[in-house]
Amino acid sequence: MLECNRFAIQEHKKVLSSVQSYDIRNGDTGDLVGTTAENIGTVTQLLRWVVSKQLMPTTVEVREKPDDSLVFTLRRGWYLFRSTVEVRDSQGHLVGTFRSKFLTISGGFHVYDKDGKYFAHVKGRMFGFNYKFLTEDGSVELGSVAKRVGGLGGLAREVFFSADNYFLEVSPSLADQPMAKMLLLAATLAVDIIYKSQSKGGTGLGDLAGE
Repeated sequence: MLECNRFAIQEHKKVLSSVQSYDIRNGDTGDLVGTTAENIGTVTQLLRWVVSKQLMPTTVEVREKPDDSLVFTLRRGWYLFRSTVEVRDSQGHLVGTFRSKFLTISGGFHVYDKDGKYFAHVKGRMFGFNYKFLTEDGSVELGSVAKRVGGLGGLAREVFFSADNYFLEVSPSLADQPMAKMLLLAATLAVDIIYKSQSKGGTGLGDLAGE
């Protein structure tokens, strides 16, 4: 999975389900390279119908195809004003953290590596899937996310182009850095699964911000 430099993320549409899951495809070929799904208990699933999902804890597992081996997990605890998300590899070792910006109207979060060193931040319309990951001073683009990516082949378009798909393109400078790719892919998934202000019930801070 982490050999890819482009990732297409395709949400599974489920009726009457409070748990999100996705396919991850090679953004150049359309081949299925992994899956993503929340792994939460029954009580948490039920509570999501009456409490904003954005405020509740979650665990997200990313697995590689074809053997469904675990690649990394995202974990977030209960949330009030500022959330921290941990990314851990298949052995449980910390890869990095995401820390939401404190009470900002536009939302967003900062990305740190396993040693707590600043790695990237989000710039753009996070909830509109049109944003970039930039270094701390904003001078270097590490990756970008969009609803459409130009230059993809006909097979890729036929396999997964739809309104519910979005794409991560990693900078060529990170082509040989799988841990950096892991952080960017995890951050992209976190936007949709954790930070996005959709909820099954209640009102999240993103809703109050008018996004």
